[in-house]
Amino acid sequence: MLTQTTSRVLEPSDLDAALAVLDRDPVANAFVAARVQIAGLDPWRLGGEMWGWYEDGILTSMCYAGANLVPICATPRAVRAFADRARRAGRRCSSIVGPAEPTATLWQLLEPQWGPAREVRAHQPLLVTERMPDTVTPDPYVRRVRKHELDTIMPACVAMFTEEVGVSPLAGDGGLLYQARVAELVGSGRSFARFDADGKVMFKAEIGAATDRACQIQGVWVAPEHRGKGVAAPGMAAVLRYALADVAPVVSLYVNDFNTPARRTYATVGFREVGAFMSVLF
Repeated sequence: MLTQTTSRVLEPSDLDAALAVLDRDPVANAFVAARVQIAGLDPWRLGGEMWGWYEDGILTSMCYAGANLVPICATPRAVRAFADRARRAGRRCSSIVGPAEPTATLWQLLEPQWGPAREVRAHQPLLVTERMPDTVTPDPYVRRVRKHELDTIMPACVAMFTEEVGVSPLAGDGGLLYQARVAELVGSGRSFARFDADGKVMFKAEIGAATDRACQIQGVWVAPEHRGKGVAAPGMAAVLRYALADVAPVVSLYVNDFNTPARRTYATVGFREVGAFMSVLF
């Protein structure tokens, strides 16, 4: 019998209740929802545990605890319970990421034991759009990356990750996990790029998480020699067209608040701000 309020690790039999929580905010929860829809709640397949918080016997909040720690629809009481569980387990994640308010509270509770962080990005605007822009023509040369082009796209992916996160994805395991993730996106038709006449990547982006309700664009990158030349907005419009046509009716992304050129590009393509994320990087 569940007490009035309690937290526990969710099991495969809790899948329907977990999906109902995730469905309350399909945009903010797209990353975790996509994983759960594919893998269920078995920790081995999911790549981590899903912690649940119950009020009056009803699952109301969750927290994904894998390579990232991600609060989901987390109320203040749930955040405290998740922080207690995370402290007891010890830090195993490389980041805490999620909606800004519960993530900030979670980090405030964990920082005395888990800090210092390598970097805290307290305000990352969450952007969405449901339609193509009126004023930007999609770049006709942006297309899906083909499987035999994995070696061509990898250096651009590594450069983007290193610029964005501040460490190379090749550290630790030599990049095996990262290369597997890039290969998965290429293989599923969710990696897009424009190549120059020499076959080098000029622009690239991926649809990193996808459900039938929403998808999330990630990894947007323009080669340094092509920056400031109007490549990004038509490239984004092309990826957006693929996303809306083939993946989901709502397309989202989140961006660092200090990245003025990127924010300008996304506004030009028609993305609007609907919330904010926060990331704590270790």
